[in-house]
Amino acid sequence: MARSQAHRALPADLLASAAWQEACRARDFARIFQLVKVKAGIYPSRIAALCGMTPSRVGEIMAGRRGLAHIDVIERVADGLRIPGAMLGLAHRLWEIPVPSRTEERPPEPLSAVPREPQRTEPAEELDDLLALVDGQATRSTLTALRSSVQDYWRRDNAHGGATLRPAVVGHLRYVGRLLDSAEAGLRHDLQGVAAQLARLSGWAYFDARQYSTARTYFTQALKLSHTQGDSLFMANVLSCMSLLATYDGNPNDAVALACRAQDVARAAGEQSLVMSMLHLREAFAHAALRDTQACHQAVDRSRDQYERSRGHEAEAPDWVQYFDETKLLVDTGIAYARLGDPARAEPLIAEGLRRENADQQRGRAFHTYWLASAQLQLGKLDEACTSAGLALDLAAAIDSPRVSGHVQEIHRRMLPYAREAPVLAFEQRLREVLG
Repeated sequence: MARSQAHRALPADLLASAAWQEACRARDFARIFQLVKVKAGIYPSRIAALCGMTPSRVGEIMAGRRGLAHIDVIERVADGLRIPGAMLGLAHRLWEIPVPSRTEERPPEPLSAVPREPQRTEPAEELDDLLALVDGQATRSTLTALRSSVQDYWRRDNAHGGATLRPAVVGHLRYVGRLLDSAEAGLRHDLQGVAAQLARLSGWAYFDARQYSTARTYFTQALKLSHTQGDSLFMANVLSCMSLLATYDGNPNDAVALACRAQDVARAAGEQSLVMSMLHLREAFAHAALRDTQACHQAVDRSRDQYERSRGHEAEAPDWVQYFDETKLLVDTGIAYARLGDPARAEPLIAEGLRRENADQQRGRAFHTYWLASAQLQLGKLDEACTSAGLALDLAAAIDSPRVSGHVQEIHRRMLPYAREAPVLAFEQRLREVLG
């Protein structure tokens, strides 16, 4: 991600102009960027640097060939260009809040226009010295223990979120890398497979923390490892993760391309129906983000067809896709419709999925409850939406998942037009109590 530089406030006459305010109300970023260029003298390359985008992406937005829909990217633009949050329907940004006078004795560091993400670093020399003491000779027992750890990490990720797991998972990945350096030929292939799983898990943990650049780095590492190993199905799995990341990062066209490429790779490996079902739904998410109704419905239909073909053959599917059962198909289909803006279809599917889900799947339930609240809000069911949002909030408070917490805050922002209604006031009070 490009690093932002210091940026002065936009001219007051621009912020006060009718053209600017209308563009912000409509979230017309093509017009916003044009006005910033003409009225503030900030050119596309500078806009890109401030907002953590590539210049080509900014150019596509200004030409009307691309839009911005995801809240994370919109917040980045608001922070990068210093657009007051209220103008874009956002909460007040941190830089809008005055710094108390008592901090003048030690001026705080200036806020970055683009939130900084922790970058992947090499182990410190002390850690290298400690790891050098490891025998480094892998055995079949080592592989069994490592695979068990990966399964346990996924279980804990779903129950508690991935943020607190990152140090352990990344440490395990480095450890396996050291084992690979001295592994016998007979074990090297299997160790590469474990390393690919740990790299994918590391990417997922950073994705759950909304640190997308770092997540992309680990997903790329997982892709390279699985390619070296010749595991085409796992490559498809990693590509599907990268597709979901692109959807969240405001790149739905890339998300479609990655999901379709994942399907091609999986077909080449000998089409596995349960894997294909999951991959088609990832494609549906991306089409929904583009508001391409026909393509989204076609992808959902293909997902259902593949799932029906998989019945009775679930045990033949790879371990990493076993989570994708009928309940997950149901709720993810509902989420695709909610992303598409079809809440009438989305609500009953997500509600039924939540009814079937295990209570210990807290992160998944929090995420799915958010989407239920989103569908209910779109339908104008304010009481139900606030109840569902409150449940999502309670679940989010019990896990460590910035992605889920961000969704809860997003649904709160979408409730602002109803800020004086009793259910919203009660939800806001609960939000202050839980998140501070």
